[in-house]
Amino acid sequence: MRTAVIGIGSNSLRMLVADIHQGRLKRLKRYREGLRVFAALEANGAISRDMTQRACESVGRFRARAMEDGACEVRLFATSAVRDAVNRQAFCDALRDSTGLTADVLSGEQEARLSFLGATESTDRGLIDIGGGSTEIVSGRGDHIDAAISLQLGAVRLFRAMPILTVQDARRVEAFARDKVREGLTPEHAHASASGGWVGVGGTFTTTAALVQRIPWDQRELIHGFALGREALEQAIDFLAPMPVASRTALSCMQPQRADIVVHGMVILLACMKELSLDSIRVSEYGNLEGYLKALYFGRHAENPAFCR
Repeated sequence: MRTAVIGIGSNSLRMLVADIHQGRLKRLKRYREGLRVFAALEANGAISRDMTQRACESVGRFRARAMEDGACEVRLFATSAVRDAVNRQAFCDALRDSTGLTADVLSGEQEARLSFLGATESTDRGLIDIGGGSTEIVSGRGDHIDAAISLQLGAVRLFRAMPILTVQDARRVEAFARDKVREGLTPEHAHASASGGWVGVGGTFTTTAALVQRIPWDQRELIHGFALGREALEQAIDFLAPMPVASRTALSCMQPQRADIVVHGMVILLACMKELSLDSIRVSEYGNLEGYLKALYFGRHAENPAFCR
């Protein structure tokens, strides 16, 4: 059967259309739109009315596109920004009334587990997923998860709180991020760091992989599986931190909607790698979209089988 899942992230709206056949998932098409729900959180913690309308329209377009692609079922979930919003129920009600889709608002731990399930393989020991509003760090092997944490530390969240205009700013924000990461890590994460490889998920990873290789940001065949070294990451931060956003946007490696927040995402990644003592991390194009479908159709989420409605 052909199916689709739409994920409302803090920074972007994404959709995966896939075929499910004989216990296997075949990825067919991916779609992305820079929605920035987290940036639309008002001072009182509510998602703005304008963003609610935009989200309804965008999800509706994605749903129509999935049906055009032959999907017989479309699922919808939301992560950090919606999870944090004081009016998340009203936001989800508006989505349901407008699109007919009921949004599963994932907890931080569920988000972490689904990213791990979608991106890792049997040889992997850990995963880092850097989003707009939160960062998930998971350790385990195959379907078994040893530890899963979600930190209130995302590229958009950090961008709004702490500007980075110089290399010195980047160092200061990195120290802040390291403190947050250190507070959340468990002994299981440390064990995973010592015993196996790690994989990274999200636009921070794919953009950095493109920058380091000096290739366009959409050359996925060269980005997926790329081993990103910590030294190269530090050089990328030093290169981009003092650069105006307009100049970053002009780089072929830069996804235009990510130019303003990319250094903040890189700083979070550097903080994670230092606290986990990682010299390199493998970049993945896969993540919680795949994990959601695997959990839903293959029953591969035994630790939390009722994550969906």
